[in-house]
Amino acid sequence: MIKDDIIAFGNHNWLILEWDDNRKLVITKDIIELRWYHTEFVDVTWPESEIRKYLNTDFYDMFNQHEKEKIIPVVNRNPDNPWFGTKGGADTMDKIFLLSLEEVCRYFGDSGKKLLNRDGQKWHIEDENNRKRQAVYNNKPQWWRLRSPSYYSRTSASISSNGNVYVRGNGVHGSPKDGGGVRPAMWLTLEV
Repeated sequence: MIKDDIIAFGNHNWLILEWDDNRKLVITKDIIELRWYHTEFVDVTWPESEIRKYLNTDFYDMFNQHEKEKIIPVVNRNPDNPWFGTKGGADTMDKIFLLSLEEVCRYFGDSGKKLLNRDGQKWHIEDENNRKRQAVYNNKPQWWRLRSPSYYSRTSASISSNGNVYVRGNGVHGSPKDGGGVRPAMWLTLEV
């Protein structure tokens, strides 16, 4: 197996983003559900968000015991938004998480160069990597959420249905009405 291979794990297919000697980073190949980032339209960061709680409890509990033993808890950095300075929150220990702005650029293209340079760009990064970042829900293109903050603390960064990195983001609750796509990510051990 190598980067960009698809593996089955639990009830989903997962895309391999990174592979080293004893672990691999995976993200669901497709959007698995639509869900709000939080339960109400308030200032919130990833550490306090309802979606983080859900992924690390209810979603995690969908795996059997053997699968749970393969999931590696990791410390996630939650940097401030590089365009607007919106606070990202404290580092978190997560079993399952959403990618950050920096991670989506690292693993799906851009290497962060455009992420750090907003000159001439209007709220989003549109480039030759759009196709790699696109995802579907029920066989139709759909936007999906990142854990990073966006324009202000009531919005989270996202990837648009056509693959743009939407640095300005979408509301944590209430708008747009569909809540946003969820593509969980996690590190898996190769040793169990």
